[in-house]
Amino acid sequence: MCMVIFAPLFAIFAFATCGGYSGGLRLSVDCANKSESDLNIDIAFAYPFRAKGSSRVCWLLCCSEGIPMRLHQVNFDAPTCEGKRRETLSLIGDFSSSAEFFVTIAVFAFLYSLAATVVYIFFQNKYRENNRGPLIDFIVTVVFSFLWLVGSSAWAKGLSDVKIATDPDEVLLLMSACKQQSNKCLPVRSPVMSSLNTSVVFGFLNFILWAGNIWFVFKETGWHSSGQRHAADTMEKQSSGYNQGGYNQDSYGPAGGYNQPGSYGQVGDYGQPQSYGQSGPTSFANQI
Repeated sequence: MCMVIFAPLFAIFAFATCGGYSGGLRLSVDCANKSESDLNIDIAFAYPFRAKGSSRVCWLLCCSEGIPMRLHQVNFDAPTCEGKRRETLSLIGDFSSSAEFFVTIAVFAFLYSLAATVVYIFFQNKYRENNRGPLIDFIVTVVFSFLWLVGSSAWAKGLSDVKIATDPDEVLLLMSACKQQSNKCLPVRSPVMSSLNTSVVFGFLNFILWAGNIWFVFKETGWHSSGQRHAADTMEKQSSGYNQGGYNQDSYGPAGGYNQPGSYGQVGDYGQPQSYGQSGPTSFANQI
């Protein structure tokens, strides 16, 4: 039940917080010659990365036109503080593969969890009719658990690299004007990446959810049922062995040695009065 409720929601949160991200930073370059300064240098980037004018279809999410595909393709102009000449720079790094892999896993996990929910609710009899359905469900659950672990780990590392590549202090080091002591270069606004941090958290939550569901899916398979039958047969054989042994035979029953009433209850052995009541006193009287 937890899988049916939380798996689609967690998958939505994972790919929405990652794939729907767009952010930017703003820098300020104050040249010694104030007329050459640029106090508002805006640099925008987004996920999933899409090339400007690219013919590739963004089928995972609806992306706005004009968003660069990779960080090293994010170009921006900066003053050189040497007359009116400006230089064109770009961010460093290409971390799109880990982000796109993470989003792809989230989308397919969402689709599969929806399909599984429909089967659990409306086709439960078909699902339990033979062992093929539970076996497929078990294998897919194991695969998605592994993919969530790999994808979340890769995206966590990629996000760490993205934070370094988009750090305003690191970007300022790329500008030639900032290498001169007479010019003042300052970060105005840093990118907000709280949604990307949330996507990593939901990635590992999805891994925990899918990995925890492995046991419940395994219980529906024939492997678990055959194991239970084997254990039950073993217990029955052991119990039948004890029941057929010497502890339940009639040797201790009403006709046996310890339960025979004749052993200690016959009147002729200990209960006859003539044995101790007549012979002893008579012989003593004759002697007198």
